[in-house]
Amino acid sequence: MTGKPQRAQKAERRQVAALPWRRGANGLEILLITSRETRRWVTPKGGRMAGRTDAEAAAQEALEEAGVEGLVDDRPLGHFRYLKVLKRRAPRWLQVDVYGLQVTAEHDDWKERAERERVWVSREEAAARVDEPDLKALIAAFDP
Repeated sequence: MTGKPQRAQKAERRQVAALPWRRGANGLEILLITSRETRRWVTPKGGRMAGRTDAEAAAQEALEEAGVEGLVDDRPLGHFRYLKVLKRRAPRWLQVDVYGLQVTAEHDDWKERAERERVWVSREEAAARVDEPDLKALIAAFDP
């Protein structure tokens, strides 16, 4: 083989997310929030955190971004990929491991309250509102 060596691809960046849920009067409900920039419906997510398990980091993201706390699963429900488009930087694929979070407390005030909306919806409505196909499938199949 001849020619230039192929440039190594950067490793896919990993994130963690919470899938906050509760049992409401009409059955299972999922909490979604809006993203800060595009205002799409998403789950609370962010980077992995030093000194915390991925499940603990997902729970922390849920507290900061959605103002909820609860019992987080130790193992991910699954994962999804999405293309993060950043200002002045090339788009990058991220893999997000999703952890179930049974909500036990919902705060009226939280860190990112002024930047996001939150809404409790049925599992079916949550799956319909998110854009990422793998996240849609994860939510649609979720049965705690």
